[in-house]
Amino acid sequence: MTSPGVHLREITDHNRDAVCALRVRRDQKRFVASVASSLDDAAEEPEANPWYRAVYSGDEPVGFVMLSWNVPPGRPGVIGRYFLWRLLIDKRHQRRGIGREVLMQIIDLVRADGGTELFTSYEPGDGEPWPFYQQFGFQPTGEIDDDEIVLRLTLSRR
Repeated sequence: MTSPGVHLREITDHNRDAVCALRVRRDQKRFVASVASSLDDAAEEPEANPWYRAVYSGDEPVGFVMLSWNVPPGRPGVIGRYFLWRLLIDKRHQRRGIGREVLMQIIDLVRADGGTELFTSYEPGDGEPWPFYQQFGFQPTGEIDDDEIVLRLTLSRR
């Protein structure tokens, strides 16, 4: 099942409350922080070059995505130039292919910006997102960051 018209929009004063109201299922809360907490993290860690967007399906906010974007090498505490920091799809809109579509768009944006790899991480446990990332070709790097398994996706040129 797919959701037509999935696209990314900037978060503004106009849509901030609606985006911050998005929630994952109770059993997913240990794997992904809320939008409000993510925006706080972005403000507290400018060295990570946070880049974030609301995910829309048509005119309705349905999710949130945040990356460290094109980070210069050698910044302490930052993994890779491009790191998928958060991907959240609201519980009412899951299992429609929205997360998959968002990740494909992010991969295309990173590739268009000259990125050759995309990193992310996840906390292992029952219901973990590893199977989702594995479908895209992410592989464990062997690193653990803050109790999370670090993954890398090598981006081929199109």
